[in-house]
Amino acid sequence: MQYVYLHGFASSPASSKAVYLAERLAGTGSVLHLPDLNEPDFSTLTVSRVIAQVSALVAELPPDPVTLFGSSLGAFAALHAAERQCGGDSRPISRLVLLAPALDFGRAAIGELGAEGMARWRETGWWELTHYASGATTRVHYELYADAARYNSFAARRRISTLVLQGDRDEIVDAAMVARWAERRPHVRLVHLDDDHQLAASHERIWWETARFLDLPA
Repeated sequence: MQYVYLHGFASSPASSKAVYLAERLAGTGSVLHLPDLNEPDFSTLTVSRVIAQVSALVAELPPDPVTLFGSSLGAFAALHAAERQCGGDSRPISRLVLLAPALDFGRAAIGELGAEGMARWRETGWWELTHYASGATTRVHYELYADAARYNSFAARRRISTLVLQGDRDEIVDAAMVARWAERRPHVRLVHLDDDHQLAASHERIWWETARFLDLPA
């Protein structure tokens, strides 16, 4: 099994969840591949670009089944990469582990920016923000929102075994929306966590659930 982790929006492969999961997987003799989704330029980030990056990475891996991890926007991209089976038949994406998945990224963006902020993003073409990983002021083009709108998580049809870990106090992703998405899909196991969007207090529980889901020693 190959393992790939897609970090969240304005985050990086050095996020606390990514590093923690990489260390725990290393303890089982496995490698967690951590692509930097900010490359080549954060300002031109789109979901389609991430899916293409995942496809290129998976194509370079040994021809084993792939488990895709994703956090927030990375989880949204992971779902749709798996829906399109970007790895090809020789490298099937066979499992998903989705952490606080922004399954409706458009609504999450609206919640983050508000009506005025969204109007400004649309009119100017740019959203200026502080990058969580670097702390630097940066910007991202409106095409991120427009491109994400082309992907409908509720229309996903592939029955890929999926573990979802969702904080009930999430201030960015609507936990009720995630529950509605999961309840329609018998191949999805939803675990509720008493945590916020970062899931920073739930690392040990995340690993325990993940190890159980992937049949790995906890």
